[in-house]
This record gives sequence, C-alpha cells and structure tokens, in this order.
Amino acid sequence: MKHLRAILRLLGLATWTLGLLLILFPSRFILMAWEGAALRLKILSFRAWARGTALICGMRISREGAAPAAPFVLVSNHLSYMDIVLLSTQLDALFVSKAEVAHWPVIGFLARQVNTIFVDRTNHSDIPKVLELIEDALHAGAGVVFFPEGTSSDGSDVLQFKSSLFDVPLRLGYPVHAAAVRYEAHEGWPPASQSICWWGDMTFADHLYRLLQMPGFYAHVVFGEGVENRESRREFANALHLAVKKGFAPAQRVGG
Repeated sequence: MKHLRAILRLLGLATWTLGLLLILFPSRFILMAWEGAALRLKILSFRAWARGTALICGMRISREGAAPAAPFVLVSNHLSYMDIVLLSTQLDALFVSKAEVAHWPVIGFLARQVNTIFVDRTNHSDIPKVLELIEDALHAGAGVVFFPEGTSSDGSDVLQFKSSLFDVPLRLGYPVHAAAVRYEAHEGWPPASQSICWWGDMTFADHLYRLLQMPGFYAHVVFGEGVENRESRREFANALHLAVKKGFAPAQRVGG
C-alpha cells in the first residue's frame, strides 16, 4: 500500500507541476513588457504550486503568528526541501537557494522559472551578485526568504547563522522577519528527524520516495515579529538566530 501511495503521489506531483508550467510559459511571453506583472505572476504561480504540492504530499499545516506582507526579508531554520513548500503556502516570496538546486532534475528547472536566487556559498565572489539580486527583488516589491544556517539539519536545534546575506537589509534599513519550522510524523513511522528532515548524506530521490510513502505528516510554522536593524551583519544574524529559536521546537513524532 505504501509503495502505491508513493507512486500515485509522484504521478500527481508530475501532473500538477506540468499543468502549472503550461500556464506559466505562455503568460510569461504575454507579460514580457511588464516586468513587475511577470514577477508577480511567477510568485503567485509558485504559491499555487506549493499549495497543491502540500495537499498531494499529505502535508497538514498549522501556523502561529502573522506572515509578513511584501516587500520583506524573512529568515528561517532549515530542515528539508519541504520548508520551501511549507513557507510558500503562507508567503508570496522569492527564495535564495544553494547553487546545486539549479541543476536538479525537474526541481531545478521549476526553481529557475520562478526567479529563485541561487548562491554558491563555497565561492565568496558569488555573494555580491546574490546581494544585488536580493536588492532588485525588494525594489520590485517582492518578499525574499533565505536560510542563514546554510544547510539543512535534523531539527534537533537551530544551527549558527551565517551573516553574509544580511548585508542588504542592513544597508537598506529593512527589518527582517523570523520564522521557525518543524515537522511531526505519525506514530508507527520513523521520527521526523529521519523521515521528513533532509540532512547529512541522505539522497534526494530516496528521501522523497520514502516521504511520499507516509500517510501524511504535520508541518508547523511560527512567524515572529520583525527584528530591527543592528550595527553589524553579525549582530543582525545573532538577533535573528534568537528570534527563530524563540519559536523553535525539535522535530518529533506525533505522540512521541
């Protein structure tokens, strides 16, 4: 039964994704002369895709606090590729993602179509270009989300934040909003740290297939208030780290 469930969900995800792309492609050409409208369409299309994807995957969402209105900068702890799905159901935003995602089959193609900003954290010369793209997105009225831990974790704690991407909100005087995400798996299934969080040497394809076998899972997001500007990027990063930890709880199994 669990393998049939996973296969049906994979077919559902493929159909849903293809359908959204078929709508998005012609609209992009129609709106080429109106850059702001084209960006807005991409963001709304991605939010629609995320909501459909969450439903297909059996993600049951609960939220605390109010999501910010664009334009905004928001940071979150990072547990899985499902974080982007979860946050996109609640926010109209562009995401900053690691450079490798751009080359993933299907996911990378979709990410490129919706103006995802890719950053190579191993190449410091890439940072100025990324900062410029974040600034352009904010000036265009978009929200921007990034994960300052720089990697995903098992959900037992919030890793130390890297400060490089805080340059834009620091320089422009933007407050930065905090979000904390966590997951719960049903009893009888592996804990969320193993079944939903994606970290270490877990491969994407195997992890996704195992996740889709589950009857469903719980996803929680807590939105905190904006943190005002600080004297330095490091102080800003530390203040946001505390704000995320305030709403954080370890990943777990329901009833466990």
